[in-house]
Amino acid sequence: MVDSERIQNLWMVPKETAIAGSFISDSMAPRPDRKEGSRLQISDHKLGIAERAFSAAGAAFLSAIIVNPLDVAKTRLQAQAAGVTYSHPLSNMTSRMACFGPNMLFADLRCSPSCTRAGIHGTVSICPPECFRYKGTLDVLSKIVQQEGFSRLWRGTNAGLALAVPTVGIYLPCYDIFRNWLEEFSAEIAPSTTTYVPFVAGALARSLACATCYPIELARTRMQAFKETQIGKKPPGVFQTLLGVVSHGKSSTGPNNSLQGYRVLWTGMGAQLARDVPYSAICWSTLEPLRRKLLSLVGGDDANAFSVLAANFSAGFVAGTLAAGATCPLDVAKTRRQIENDPARALKMTTRQTLMEVWRDGGMKGLFTGVGPRVARAGPSVGIVVSFYEVVKFVLHHKNTTA
Repeated sequence: MVDSERIQNLWMVPKETAIAGSFISDSMAPRPDRKEGSRLQISDHKLGIAERAFSAAGAAFLSAIIVNPLDVAKTRLQAQAAGVTYSHPLSNMTSRMACFGPNMLFADLRCSPSCTRAGIHGTVSICPPECFRYKGTLDVLSKIVQQEGFSRLWRGTNAGLALAVPTVGIYLPCYDIFRNWLEEFSAEIAPSTTTYVPFVAGALARSLACATCYPIELARTRMQAFKETQIGKKPPGVFQTLLGVVSHGKSSTGPNNSLQGYRVLWTGMGAQLARDVPYSAICWSTLEPLRRKLLSLVGGDDANAFSVLAANFSAGFVAGTLAAGATCPLDVAKTRRQIENDPARALKMTTRQTLMEVWRDGGMKGLFTGVGPRVARAGPSVGIVVSFYEVVKFVLHHKNTTA
């Protein structure tokens, strides 16, 4: 790989490393372990794990709040394709009480107070099923606001924050560490393999983060996929959702096999890894060369917080968009496995079987259900996370060098 292709984190390089108008990157800079002197050891390696985790956690917090409505829309579309029906919370109760006669029930089952499509059945105002069926991303967002309230667009945000902060706090610092180790190793043993370092480092870091925090991911998906059926009652949070999953799992597997009730908390983790590992590998393999190219256009002397933000956000946006589109079928399989209400079936299903089931039910369209909101969410999300993370590292570096 030529030197111009190995420029990375230009803002991290001290000015004395400039040679003939070009700058040495963190992957090119000599290190003490290479016995080339310690004078040029890069500052990125001086950042501790706590500083990296702080940067990543702040990025995850910001991203989780901004893009949550698109995550809800994606989950609802995929859950609907999997067979989840959406209707007015009182619909089931109305059907059960119909035996008391039309004069005994006074209910309004319109999708929203302003809906003009509702018909009158006895004393009950009922909307047709189409009012509760989602047709696309904007339709999901609009109907959630009309039928459930604006705040429901952020349903699962607490789970998203509880998930994103530790997950990204593990993911990005571990990616940095794995990348640095692998770059050193490949440079010494097999320089031709350096191109694949982001691919391997991203896959390893994502696997570690996913396995650590998976139950919270399960809770978030279920919170976003299902409507609250009790009017006026606060929807269950992360802890209550997980308790419900465990309780249902224990009741289905029998009292003598209570361990299976806790095992269901990791239901679908194989599908999650099958989605996240290639997603991360595609994302970082696209992002690294793109942001190096963008940063090389800025130049080391001119690098500032804004140029770091712009280069990383642009590269992250493109990389996230491509990775999200390519892995959408695996995301559909992940959602379908996480919302499965039969614990016995959920434990037996595999990712391959789920994908075949999706193909049988909906073909290619089924495999890419929710691709619109997923891509629209992933591009800005990756851009926000990576740019915020790198800008905070940039600020911390300058704070440390000027202290």
